[in-house]
Amino acid sequence: MKRRGMTTLNQTLHLDGLSSLSISSVAPLFSVAAAGPAMAQAAGVDVPVAIMLIALPFLLAAWIFLSLNQHFPHAGGSYHWARRILGVHYSNFQAWILLMAYFWSIPPIILPAAEYSLNLLGMPVTPWHNLLMGGFWVLFSGSVLLLGARMTAWVTQIFLALEVLAVGAMAFWGYSHWGMPVAGAEPFSWSQVNWPGVAVCMVLGATIVDGWEIDTYAAEEAMQPRSAPGWGGIFGAVAVVAYYLLIWPLLLHQLPLNALSQSNDSLALWTSTMAPAYAPWMRLAVLASTAGSLWLTTFILSRALFAMGRDGTMTPWLARLNTRQVPTWAVIIPLGLSLVISSLQLFLPSIRSLFDLLLSAAGFFLVAEFLLDGLSMLHFLTRGHARLVHGHQPLSAHHHLGLLMAALVVVLMLSSVEILFLIYGPQYIAPGIDRVVAGLLALGVGYAAWQRWQHPHQRTFIFPVEETRIS
Repeated sequence: MKRRGMTTLNQTLHLDGLSSLSISSVAPLFSVAAAGPAMAQAAGVDVPVAIMLIALPFLLAAWIFLSLNQHFPHAGGSYHWARRILGVHYSNFQAWILLMAYFWSIPPIILPAAEYSLNLLGMPVTPWHNLLMGGFWVLFSGSVLLLGARMTAWVTQIFLALEVLAVGAMAFWGYSHWGMPVAGAEPFSWSQVNWPGVAVCMVLGATIVDGWEIDTYAAEEAMQPRSAPGWGGIFGAVAVVAYYLLIWPLLLHQLPLNALSQSNDSLALWTSTMAPAYAPWMRLAVLASTAGSLWLTTFILSRALFAMGRDGTMTPWLARLNTRQVPTWAVIIPLGLSLVISSLQLFLPSIRSLFDLLLSAAGFFLVAEFLLDGLSMLHFLTRGHARLVHGHQPLSAHHHLGLLMAALVVVLMLSSVEILFLIYGPQYIAPGIDRVVAGLLALGVGYAAWQRWQHPHQRTFIFPVEETRIS
């Protein structure tokens, strides 16, 4: 259904499209290939423990997202929920958290996509080749996004099919050749779990367990905005846990831990060790996973920027739509800036370490986004729910007791993870990561204060769907 106007998007997505976006946005093959070595270095054989621990609050958060989507479907997602539940000024801080989480997640995708492409083509990996191939994927991603949500979902489904086939083939081959642990593969023991390493690995894991929430930011483009958004996220969150619980036991059982933690690509190492003939197909599947992650991460950020521009939190021209009803500048600017950052990393080694710290901070802010969503849900259920949705009728506790408990678990677990990350992050990730995170948080407080001073009376766009009672 096409709707005209400068503030509305085309409603074209059904549940199957939303689900494919959510599952593909997780990008399990790219995530394991790129983040696997760092996770193994931090937690060793305890990586599955870290994944299960971070998966619990994320699965509960998916349930929270489903409920909030039913009440407030909106392209702004978390930013808009905070605006409706806790107020405009609080939402400006959450906007900053969201921007840090997703913007700093894009540059780390561009260079791996370029390197995987060059390796697949048999071309030398040089800075200029990297830049040219990275530029190709930026242009491709931008083109897919600017053609509209339906085209984005269709292209995503093609790339997702390659990834699902690769995961299935890896699981079939790996478990049929399970055998004895290789030399150097360490046994797991609950009594010897490295809990500080697990805590850091949980934050690293947050960058590979997220992505399922993309259907939240596609809510205004859903044919059924009250019921479909949120379910795709649940399907994606469950799928990612299944993916990782299939893949990680194979890596830890069939590869030496030292080799795994020091590799540049954990899946390439596994494939060259266990199934060398399968290597070109694995490279193709990892590339498909990486490319999909690039445009889908940008999709989330572009819709958030669109919503902020529409509210006046950001410059209004971020809400300008092309003939396909896509926010043009909200797509082009993040991709362009990310390519500039990737170029600086390639050609200016003196500042590479600074950007490495900034990019590593994305995991902290992704966890912070879901933590703040848990706080929004707590306030919504205890103080704001009746006023915002059900008039002034008393809240029926039996309808939402489970959600209340879920929000408490999310807030307590993710708060603990963030604190432990600040304590142990400098030891396991990089010295100074705690100061970088603290600096970005301080800038977020300053940004919210500046917005309050500069725009004391901000508007809030409410997506015009028929209001129905959700219990």
